[in-house]
Parts: sequence; C-alpha cells; structure tokens
Amino acid sequence: MKRNVYLIALAVLSSTAFGRAYAVNVMGNDALAIQTAKISLTQAIVAAEQNAAGKASRAEFEKHKGQWVFVVEVVSNKKVMDVRVDPESGKVLAATEDEADRDNKHDKED
Repeated sequence: MKRNVYLIALAVLSSTAFGRAYAVNVMGNDALAIQTAKISLTQAIVAAEQNAAGKASRAEFEKHKGQWVFVVEVVSNKKVMDVRVDPESGKVLAATEDEADRDNKHDKED
C-alpha cells in the first residue's frame, strides 16, 4: 500500500515538473524570436525616443500583423506614444498616440 502511494506521489511530481518545463519552453519561444532581429532592443529604443522626442517607458519584441517588430512606449510631454520599429533596418514604421491604454493587457496587469 505504501509503495502505491509513493508511486502515485512520484507520478504527480514528475508530471508537474514536466508541465512546468513545457510551459517555460512554450513561453520562451516568443523571446527566442529576437535572435532574428538585426538591431538590438537598445537600438530600437533609441530610434523610438528620437522619433517621439521623449523617454521610453516600455519596450517589447512582438508579432504585429504577422511580422516581428519592436514596440516601444515613449512618454513625451503629456502624451504616450506607441512606436513600432523595424527589427531589420531600425527605421520607425509607425508612431501613434496611446489612448489611455485602450487595450494593452500588460498595462491592466500593472
């Protein structure tokens, strides 16, 4: 009886450890995509700050409309700008005013 309890406990612990390792691997896959970028996150931040004439408060590498881009949130005066930067060339693709964190799930968590 004790042996069965130990085997069940071992099975539960093993599956939990495997599940965590799998989750970390899956979540880490998006982060690995930055290896394809020809510019660094720092270079993207500099380009965004210069474009929006402000200071970066957040920066991410994410997929937007099927393409990987750097998205940098820049605070300029009393505006918050979302600046997208091309990871190949470092050029600013778009800069739009962030309207009170309209649908940014990360800001809702803060």
